[in-house]
Amino acid sequence: MEFRTQIPISKSISPIDYDSKIISIGSCFAVNMAEKLNYFKFQNTCNPFGILFHPLAIEKMLSFAIAKKQFTDDDIFFYNERWHCFDAHSDLSNSSKDDLLATLNTVIKSINQQIVEATHLIITYGTSWIYRDIESNCIVANCHKVPQNTFNKELLSVEEIEKSIATTLQLIHSLNPVCTIIFTVSPVRHIKDGFVENQRSKANIISAIHETLDRRLSTINYFPSYEIMMDELRDYRFYAEDMLHPNKVAIDYIWERFKQTMISESSYHVINEVENIQKGLAHKSFTPDSESHKNFVTKLKEKITKLENQYSFMKF
Repeated sequence: MEFRTQIPISKSISPIDYDSKIISIGSCFAVNMAEKLNYFKFQNTCNPFGILFHPLAIEKMLSFAIAKKQFTDDDIFFYNERWHCFDAHSDLSNSSKDDLLATLNTVIKSINQQIVEATHLIITYGTSWIYRDIESNCIVANCHKVPQNTFNKELLSVEEIEKSIATTLQLIHSLNPVCTIIFTVSPVRHIKDGFVENQRSKANIISAIHETLDRRLSTINYFPSYEIMMDELRDYRFYAEDMLHPNKVAIDYIWERFKQTMISESSYHVINEVENIQKGLAHKSFTPDSESHKNFVTKLKEKITKLENQYSFMKF
């Protein structure tokens, strides 16, 4: 008897391996998957502009990177004793105006180069809800805790998201025509928007992505993170304490499904070797001066040296 339904996922025709250079951008779930890629020592960059939740924020960041935008005083503002940029996450905010501008311009320049070199770009959309600054009429990526009455809240339509996805693909492929893009939808529930509103938001994103997928572009893949959470892991025991974010068990499971479908089987033995090393590094001995532990450390160092010699980018 089967006690759950498993979502069929097509294997990527351009799977990730240890020669791949990956950029992960989008919602906080992008961070969850990037942490897995980092743990297993893939060449991965995650959210250089900070967490970005909606399609227009990601599109805008990419347009800045392609154009090599130079940020100036007009692009930032001072609030709550810190300088912020409405187009970047608060992780980049700074008490120094000059430092913030320097960071923004350095990061944008590096993103441009990362796109040129990338083999895979993973885009995780979190929400269709956006906030528009009333004074400037501009859509923001992050409100930085500025009072909500200074923004209008809007729901992006399927057509608007589809147009944004098309522009996003055009921007990426203008620099790197062969880059494989993996779209996914965050399984995190944005209940602050409302229960029904959260479902409307996710539905619009999913519909827009699949309108794009229906064109059967060879460089585009879809990985169903949201659907796995909703249909394979449909139980609150897979949620964190807030009942909104997937817990470690759920993240581990979704990662396994990602590995099975988006990562080359030829990389599995390296993944296993890396995992053995990571577990060895995390091991705490009760007898650190014993001969057996010294032998364990010696063998662990040999494994690390072997992998680091084989893959120069790996550092433990």
